[in-house]
Amino acid sequence: MITVDNLSKNFLLHILGEKRIEACRAVSFRVPPGGFLGLSGPSGTGKSTVLKCLYRTYLPTGGAIRYDSAAWGPVDLATLPDRAVIDLRHREMGYVSQFLKVIPRVSALDVVMEPILTRNGVSREAARQRATRLLEQLRIPRHLFDAYPATFSGGEQQRVNIARAVSWKPRLLLLDEPTASLDRGSVEIVLDILKEMRGEGTTMIGIFHDTALLESVTDSVYSIC
Repeated sequence: MITVDNLSKNFLLHILGEKRIEACRAVSFRVPPGGFLGLSGPSGTGKSTVLKCLYRTYLPTGGAIRYDSAAWGPVDLATLPDRAVIDLRHREMGYVSQFLKVIPRVSALDVVMEPILTRNGVSREAARQRATRLLEQLRIPRHLFDAYPATFSGGEQQRVNIARAVSWKPRLLLLDEPTASLDRGSVEIVLDILKEMRGEGTTMIGIFHDTALLESVTDSVYSIC
């Protein structure tokens, strides 16, 4: 489903006299449909940069990211026009960042409902029911459903973040340290959700701080040095 070939990303720091920073270099891997690849390596080796290149938050400096999309067929995410990338994100690509970024005065329930309503064309009531189930499954107290996530604890915000990313069941899911701020019980719940999504055919690429967890949940691990 995804073939990454010799991917690299450099940054130019204009404030430091055009200093060049190499974020990642010569990254190559393949992920089959329904597979789960883990990215490992010490801090600063470019794991998050690779995910951001796949999602096209960053424009790669070199290499190819060949993706067999449902909407557009085979494409190279490294060179695909911006409008096509945005369309693919909307149709089939999910992303769990390390931090929740939402409009400040939107309730937790609406945060999770929004991607369901805009992508799946379901009724508002059906979207509400799915969002409610996910928030309950992720142990968000009911009295917080109508509260603003900006007021939540870090762990609660991350659970809302995960619920939002998986609520519409994307075809491809990118995970950047989704469980780093969660307690063990919440981690187990998240793993159950990911296993359920894999059973439904979602392809995943993820970064996990816990090496044992990384190896237990993924099919294979690619080490970035």
